[in-house]
Amino acid sequence: MKLSELLSAVPDTTYLEGADPDITAVLEESRRVTPGALFVARKGEKADGHDFIKSALERGAEAVVGERHIGDLARGVMASPSPYVQVPCASRALAWMSAAIHGFPSRQLVMVGVTGTDGKTTTCNLIYNILSAAGIKSGLISTMNAVIGDEVLDTGFHVTTPTSEAVQAYLARMVTSGLTHCVFEVTSHGLAQNRVTACDFDLAVVTNITHEHLDFHGSMQSYLAAKASLFDNLAMAAPKPEIAKLALLNRDDSSYSFLVDRLQVPFSTYGTHPQADLQSQGIEYTSSQTRFTACTSELSLSIETSLIGEFNVMNCMAAIACTLKGLDIGSAAIQRGIADMPCIPGRMEKIDLGQDFMAFVDFAHTPNALRSALEVARQLTQGRVIVVFGSAGLRDVAKRRWMGEVAAELADYAVITAEDPRTEPLEEIMAEIVAGCITAGSVEGVGFWRIPDRTEAIHFAAGLAAAGDLVMACGKAHEQSMCFGETEYPWDERLAMRAAVARKLGKPDPLVPELPTAGQGMVS
Repeated sequence: MKLSELLSAVPDTTYLEGADPDITAVLEESRRVTPGALFVARKGEKADGHDFIKSALERGAEAVVGERHIGDLARGVMASPSPYVQVPCASRALAWMSAAIHGFPSRQLVMVGVTGTDGKTTTCNLIYNILSAAGIKSGLISTMNAVIGDEVLDTGFHVTTPTSEAVQAYLARMVTSGLTHCVFEVTSHGLAQNRVTACDFDLAVVTNITHEHLDFHGSMQSYLAAKASLFDNLAMAAPKPEIAKLALLNRDDSSYSFLVDRLQVPFSTYGTHPQADLQSQGIEYTSSQTRFTACTSELSLSIETSLIGEFNVMNCMAAIACTLKGLDIGSAAIQRGIADMPCIPGRMEKIDLGQDFMAFVDFAHTPNALRSALEVARQLTQGRVIVVFGSAGLRDVAKRRWMGEVAAELADYAVITAEDPRTEPLEEIMAEIVAGCITAGSVEGVGFWRIPDRTEAIHFAAGLAAAGDLVMACGKAHEQSMCFGETEYPWDERLAMRAAVARKLGKPDPLVPELPTAGQGMVS
């Protein structure tokens, strides 16, 4: 496309003068630039893309889009014959131009966006599974992976929405592959950083909105506003004749009143609230299955799922509301899609080697998610509940003490350990969690322990377990690395739990990748 065509796709931006080269790609990483590309320079959290303009030009960039005035750039950049276009927001321009160069693929798909603090990945997979059961060809973009037909593509080390470049490329591949629907897990970072800008959503689902990511957003109000922008998108998105815009809200969640007041499209609700359009009733749990009835004023659906816990009932309800109310999918396909849903790696994933206690791995890394996971654990066992968890460095600090309080309240024993400390001192992170445990009345060495090495912590927890107890490792789940300093070290939580259970049973235990904390022992 011509540079002028790309820029015309960016709202409130025009290119009025100068050369108008053909552009073959829109990129924000200078090292990926090839001749014919448009380089978009934006200021990131760790680096400023404007510092790499010269490198991009040397690699053959035909044009540059950035936020800084050309007079503030290096002399070599100013002297280049390649056009430089200043825009108010480079990340927004990047998203719109990425969509344009791929032919606005979201306008050729039914787009389902799912946001919330907890439960997004599970809800997305449930919706995707229901669509598959209904014979609808759909794709999936989650914080775990992207699924396009038979292809499963990794979306990165840690959980967040892919870049806008990657998002538009995934959507374009879905269109080319003949898919008609896309289920998209939308994070608050993705919304705030314009990674999903230029995606025309048709249905927007919220799971819940609780305390998280205040390190990035600054306040709960800003976090709520970021989540709500997905619902603002519905009103502005291009209309599609095959689908009516609809918001799906959790009537039980505190976010309901905030979201419903700013909606500009029709909405439907789900939950246990008596005024919810879709209500859950008659919930029954076992250690391997959940049963409940999903009811509207017109029908009742008997639901069976291998997903366990009240929070997974709510995830199922969100998926049912979306597919029943928003996509008009039949009851049989909904029931089959949920019943056939396999365990999602690291989401209340049971590790069973024949031991006489239960062992689980879960992604719970927020106060609300930890509380929900431990409440489920209490429902599953009459024995003791033993939890292993930490809190990430350079992330929301306020939740650390809170999570310590939750663990002390609901678990019999807590083992506090590393979880991506990054460049923060691990000892200080653990101390903040410990403060919460102590506030809730727990005593170190009696109700909780500090063990910096996560492998040793999980082994210690399994060693505490007696017949009928339940051990749960929370926070890492499916992730395949742990960050110390600025280095990602290989890590597999499920493998670590299997190794701990195997050793407890006296069986050969698999080799777990060694972390920098190995051998540090227990903190006294």
